[in-house]
Amino acid sequence: MPLSFEVLERCGAARRGRLHTPHGVIETPAFMPVGTLGAVKGLGPPTLRQLGASVMLSNLYHLEVRAGVDRIERLGGVHAFTGWSGPILTDSGGYQVFSMADRRTIDDQGVRFKSHVDGRAMAFTPERVLRLQAQLGVDIAMMLDECPPWPVDLATASASWRRTLDWARRARQGLAEEHRRGWSGDLFGIVQGSVYPELRARAAVELVELDFAGYAIGGVSVGEPTPERRAVVEWTAPELPEDRPRYLMGVGYPADLVHAVAHGIDLFDCVLPARNARHGYFFTRQGPLKIKNARYAEDPEPVDGDCGCPVCGSVSRAFLHHLFRSREITGGVLATQHNLFFYLTLMADLRAGIAAGDLDRRAARWLPEG
Repeated sequence: MPLSFEVLERCGAARRGRLHTPHGVIETPAFMPVGTLGAVKGLGPPTLRQLGASVMLSNLYHLEVRAGVDRIERLGGVHAFTGWSGPILTDSGGYQVFSMADRRTIDDQGVRFKSHVDGRAMAFTPERVLRLQAQLGVDIAMMLDECPPWPVDLATASASWRRTLDWARRARQGLAEEHRRGWSGDLFGIVQGSVYPELRARAAVELVELDFAGYAIGGVSVGEPTPERRAVVEWTAPELPEDRPRYLMGVGYPADLVHAVAHGIDLFDCVLPARNARHGYFFTRQGPLKIKNARYAEDPEPVDGDCGCPVCGSVSRAFLHHLFRSREITGGVLATQHNLFFYLTLMADLRAGIAAGDLDRRAARWLPEG
């Protein structure tokens, strides 16, 4: 198996592990910055490395729309094309099944998208999605899945899962051929089932029988309330193999990450750190700081006095307030650096907490009281 995963230490259900990939090691639990088009908005690969990132997530649908997988392959693959030398995971386009419902049709064969850029037709099948990700040369490919909306009734969620399971089987069958062609990465399966515990449990069992390199919990953070989202993690994580990495897709706020780590999740991604940064929303240990507020116009303090990021070490709240009020692009870039540093340092501290056996105490330091 091209990927290998080892659990090094435990603290309750939480685990500190090490995921070995063709382009380097990922210490887990780990947060993956989202570089949809091959880059986190405003940040280049050197900055990502300086902030402590070990892996980046990109999106197959968007890379196929622009610049095109064939072109990226001709230019040496996604690592050479983006300049990011570490591990890369690509989402399959399954989230676009949910988010672009008005621009796609779906049947048992796959999904047909109408490009949001130029309107051209794009056909995604389980086999083609795997082939495209292998062409890119990614380390971790996600299977094509159907991400149902919320709310959704049990019958619809069950039918959606049966389709996703069939797609999982088809993708798994094509994996050996991609390895024969020279691809050195591997494939993760995705457990769906919405907010129905019996469906999530059955989905996990059926997917594990297919023996994927890792397993993701998908279909969360699509509008469901926090208690339901966290319950899905609590039901599903124990159903997944101990010796494979577990990935919670698209989540979330720091408190969600802490909760999921405590229940045995290893990998995370979310657009929140970068997207919120572009709107002047800073994550801090004291809670969110909205830099556009007038109260910061003459505030000489750093965003977070407990933060060791380059932004907090060099510029004031007043300057950042000025940048955002002036609509200067530098404000969003600096905010993104700070927020990603916050998330990546949070994960490093949670790993240390698992190793030291004091996860709860360390986690509490990152969450505002109340």
